[in-house]
Amino acid sequence: MPRILLIEDNKEVRENTAEILELGGYDVATASDGKKGVEEVHKQKPDLIICDIMMPVLDGYGVLHLLSKNPETAIIPFIFLTAKTERGEMRKGMEMGADDYITKPFDKSELLNAVESRLKKSEAIKKEYSKDIDGLTAFIGEVGGKNAMLSFIENKKIRAYKKKENIYKEGDFPRGMYYVNHGKIKLFKSHTYGKELITSLLKEGDFFGYTSLIEDKDYLESAQALEDCEVVFIPKEDFLNLLYSNREIARRFLVILNQTLTEQQDSLIELAYSSVRKRVAEALVLLSEKYKTRETEPFSMSISREDLANIVGTATESLIRTLSDFKEEKLIEVKEGKIVLLNEKKLRELKN
Repeated sequence: MPRILLIEDNKEVRENTAEILELGGYDVATASDGKKGVEEVHKQKPDLIICDIMMPVLDGYGVLHLLSKNPETAIIPFIFLTAKTERGEMRKGMEMGADDYITKPFDKSELLNAVESRLKKSEAIKKEYSKDIDGLTAFIGEVGGKNAMLSFIENKKIRAYKKKENIYKEGDFPRGMYYVNHGKIKLFKSHTYGKELITSLLKEGDFFGYTSLIEDKDYLESAQALEDCEVVFIPKEDFLNLLYSNREIARRFLVILNQTLTEQQDSLIELAYSSVRKRVAEALVLLSEKYKTRETEPFSMSISREDLANIVGTATESLIRTLSDFKEEKLIEVKEGKIVLLNEKKLRELKN
């Protein structure tokens, strides 16, 4: 049952609105002012928020502003509920990121239709789509609407890259973003002396290149094919139009961006405090988590020792010695150039 948080200072309106929502089959929590509402959001993480604008302590604009600063709460659908009908007030709310705007007095069907519509679009954000170009098209079509889907289809370009071919290089200016249609890709940063540190591994269904695009800055890392692959190029104008015109699509990329930053922070902590042995084990487990397709078989992958060392953040010689130790301990084997994980459970549990 979807959970809705209703933030409204007028007791009569709050109780009547809550009753309508409960009769509509929703689990409803209430708050009598904006400050309490923000506290309630962090406690319960509702599926949707309905919020009055004119309230004591903290008004509706303040509530939306605070929630939009946190990636976890910024993705929650937000509907303003207010007696104000001036066009300027409505525009201000929508420009701040509100999903909808209902004016008081309203009828039961108007409220329930707005709630149902926003929850459906929110659900599309969480839905799993096939990891190919058709899956991406389906997502944009469902969330952005028919026009957005047609615009995307008309402009999509699929580019083929050979193994070790650069897709873009650190310092290039972004002219679009990318989607992995097929194959494996690495993102990496280069040291002055030519050393690399792989910051991210990508597979089918992953987006990349959008952070620099949003910030309108040069790429902070390079992207290179780990194997022959296909990549969808989405022009900058198409992506930004979708991002700025549709909050649901913006939410999805906000979630992706937050997840990427969290993973990179965790990786830096491991790099700073873990031994080479533990980092090698974790890199092998990471490859399995990212690219394993068959649960019933041991994971195996062909990857150069140099690339694996760049994931670990160590010298190639140190990596090779550690892999030899793992072979002697029957944790891995090397077969036809592929590293095979024989005991992934033990690799996961390896101590520092």
